[in-house]
Amino acid sequence: MFEEASEVFENMFKSSFPLTFIVFLPAVLILVSPLPAEAAHEFTVYRMQQYDLQGQNYGSRNAILNTEARTVEADVLSRRCVLMRLADFSYEKYQKALRQSAGAVVLVLPTNMSTLPQDIVQQFMELEPELLATETIVPVYFALEDDELLSIYTQTQDSSTSQGSSSAAEVLLHSATANGFQMVTSGAQSKAVTDWAITSLEGRLTGVGGEDLPTIVLVAHYDSFGVAPWLSYGADSNGSGVAVLLELARLFSRLYSHKRTHAGYNLLFFLSGGGKFNYQGTKRWLEDNLDHTESSLLQDNVAFVLCLDTLGNGDSLHLHVSKPPKEGSPQHALLRELQMVNTFQYPDLKFSMVHKKINLADDTLAWEHERFGIRRLPAFTLSRLDSHRSVARNSIMDMRPHVDLKKLSRNTKLIAEALARVIYNLTEKGTNGDLEIFTEQMQVQEDQLTSLIDWLASQPRAAQLVDKDSSVVSTLEYYMGHYLKDVKRHFVKADKRDPEFVFYDQLKQTMNAYRVKPAVFDLLLALCIAAYLGLVYLAVQWEGFTFRGPVQHPSPAHGTTSQATLSSSGSCSPYTCNMRDFLQSQWSQECVLTNLSFFLFLGVELDPNPSHRHQHHACCSPLLHWLAQVKSSLLKSSLITSPHPSLKLVFP
Repeated sequence: MFEEASEVFENMFKSSFPLTFIVFLPAVLILVSPLPAEAAHEFTVYRMQQYDLQGQNYGSRNAILNTEARTVEADVLSRRCVLMRLADFSYEKYQKALRQSAGAVVLVLPTNMSTLPQDIVQQFMELEPELLATETIVPVYFALEDDELLSIYTQTQDSSTSQGSSSAAEVLLHSATANGFQMVTSGAQSKAVTDWAITSLEGRLTGVGGEDLPTIVLVAHYDSFGVAPWLSYGADSNGSGVAVLLELARLFSRLYSHKRTHAGYNLLFFLSGGGKFNYQGTKRWLEDNLDHTESSLLQDNVAFVLCLDTLGNGDSLHLHVSKPPKEGSPQHALLRELQMVNTFQYPDLKFSMVHKKINLADDTLAWEHERFGIRRLPAFTLSRLDSHRSVARNSIMDMRPHVDLKKLSRNTKLIAEALARVIYNLTEKGTNGDLEIFTEQMQVQEDQLTSLIDWLASQPRAAQLVDKDSSVVSTLEYYMGHYLKDVKRHFVKADKRDPEFVFYDQLKQTMNAYRVKPAVFDLLLALCIAAYLGLVYLAVQWEGFTFRGPVQHPSPAHGTTSQATLSSSGSCSPYTCNMRDFLQSQWSQECVLTNLSFFLFLGVELDPNPSHRHQHHACCSPLLHWLAQVKSSLLKSSLITSPHPSLKLVFP
């Protein structure tokens, strides 16, 4: 059968190609199974920060997106989703999108940011504060690049650049053939999160020798910050500070577990939450201990407070103070010991003291020690950064590769050695600065620091994401409880009447990019369909299709066989009529009603008799013969039943 069909098709293409094209093209398009189409791509997007702090609004105030994609090269960006890649991003392009009232901005970031050139990383880190400082109602999202998203960007860029062509015909043609993408987010509009609790953790090592012992407070905030909360990993700022504090807790817990090395200082360890939001956790902790408690370690005898911030890299350390320490005070003793350890054990490391007064007129404090300074507690911050304005403190680029474990281990040991010399008063006892206390079994464990940094940098720790039930809080609490005593949580919630901070939801959503065609494509498609139907109409009008009768068909009323002859307005003979007249005849209407499903193919008795065809329709007899064989095979296999009407389709 298939060999005969092949001959049929060959004869048809040779004899009457237009007819073959018109008849078989729709059949091929219908019967051939379509290949899977990449009509949509689903990916995760991360929204820009949205929060209120001290009554000031920051970030993007909108989360809903349903608009067509364009790249920044397009001339018109109004109500369009502007796609930009990090390598091509600039503040001027971002402002262009905002000025033209873009529907949204999506910045595509590479999956592995450590491979980016350092100049691009530094440029974006400098732009992040400007992006947050500009409040906008335009939704701003960040997405990690993959092959599908890169393909979407490339196609959108081609479509956007073609709009600037000088030829209107080229623009029209490209608009009709190019693919567009409708960007749609699945989430709802953002709203304020009520009753959000920021959690802080406290633990202690109690000294020996009396009740009124001096207390040394070690503080580090554990939350991270960046232009997008879900991309803020904060490996160095302040994952390194947390890692140093926990390693110090481990080292001094071993010293305090032996009578000979149990010192006469209380050590209070505090991991604060909300550090990136003007140190809200520290503020509430101080209020609870100084205003709402009759007795606490912070009220009795605080030697000094040492805050740890961004210590995971660099070849310098800076001690930031609000007031220079007086000679003979515990604060001055720490400064002296830091300088001594630096000089004798780490001469290649640059150490300095940076003095900056507290500016209460600023919306936010510069360093965490200023929270303690406001409450008249002696405090300073140790950091590798020489200024609080460093862009490294608040960036989504602060990821695991930015932490050097060798330098982090060095800084940890320097701090531990200096604290031990203060606690055990080694300088007053005449001990040289080159004496190392933390050696052999007591040395700083670099693998321990590595595990801590890897864990901290593996998850975003933005304050909006870390609630009281977060695994970050529970894991830190467990770690502190392993080495410290009286570990407990402290919570802070914003006041409902006059909140100092307000967080918003919808920070992580799913975005769908739907492949769409422009309106001009629908117009051209309609024209093509009309042209095709016109060709079919002309074929019906002028091709010599005829029908031969009389035929037998069942009577609609009694189910009996009756004789019928096709005729119409004198143009049909008793035995033949053309296709146009047949379609206008009453019999054709009855045939359609009685056997609609088999009328065009299975319900027609095909007559391939060569004597009934005209000379210029020689190609159709093999076709009819093949169709008759197909029908016969289907009848034998009981896939179909014989129709009632016996209609013969012939070519005179």
